[in-house]
Amino acid sequence: MTYFSYVQFSEAYSLLNTSTMPHRPSILLIDDSPGECELFRLALAQTGLDAVLFDEPETDAALHFLKVETKVEVKLIVLDWRLRHETGTVFLERLRADTRLAAIPVVVFTTSDDVSDMMNAYASGANGYVVKPGTFDELVHCVRDICRYWLSWNLWPVTAASQP
Repeated sequence: MTYFSYVQFSEAYSLLNTSTMPHRPSILLIDDSPGECELFRLALAQTGLDAVLFDEPETDAALHFLKVETKVEVKLIVLDWRLRHETGTVFLERLRADTRLAAIPVVVFTTSDDVSDMMNAYASGANGYVVKPGTFDELVHCVRDICRYWLSWNLWPVTAASQP
């Protein structure tokens, strides 16, 4: 049997402390269709990527979540452009107006391939625009590619607010 000294145990425990472990990246999906949210969740699970997904059906609730939930650092917002109660344009303008939230990347994920929707999305501050694919397999590949890029490959300057 191996015995550890208190110092060795303390050092090992500090390595396991959650404050020193990397956080799982968080994604906020804003879509008012429960079925679309579930498909996105299933597709994300199929990718094998280690990310946490939060979903909100309304933009007011999403902004409230972003402002109030301080233990969650959202690394990516996936936004359905055509919501029932508010357009993506209004949400993006409200998000970009808040200096604490303005830098969060937003990918519009929608069924619309209308050029005017794309132009409005980018003009309103979207970082990407993706038309939802037609099959589940394509959805898995699409979600994987979006998440790999925005959560793994894309680099953002560190802000003073996000430093320990």
